[in-house]
Amino acid sequence: STCLAIVVLLVSVSALAQEPAYRVIVHSGNPTASLSRDQLADMFLKKVTRWPNGETIRPVDQRSSSPARKELTERVLRKSLAAVRSYWQQLIFSGRSIPPLELESDAAVVAFVARHRGAIGYVSAEAKLDGVKVVVTK
Repeated sequence: STCLAIVVLLVSVSALAQEPAYRVIVHSGNPTASLSRDQLADMFLKKVTRWPNGETIRPVDQRSSSPARKELTERVLRKSLAAVRSYWQQLIFSGRSIPPLELESDAAVVAFVARHRGAIGYVSAEAKLDGVKVVVTK
């Protein structure tokens, strides 16, 4: 029975490892319920700038030391933080775009997204989500 308990524990731990350490959030009035990884990447890299209803997409990032940012960058953007920084430096230098606003905390991201209809952000899995809606990512 000790063997069985160890197997159950290992299965539980590996299942937990698959769950992202972040949740993607939008304004509570946003009709979007789910986004693909590619759609999300295009929004955070500003390759897509409007929601289907025409509203401007306003992505917000967490500070670069945030575990949620590191995981979203690797899982969704499929880049390192350094590669994303380089991507934005090229766009800034050519005058084509600027990176998403960088906020200090989960609470700051939630507050920003709650105030701006077109906003999209991400927070750690345990963040309080007052006034925002979680979007399922596939």
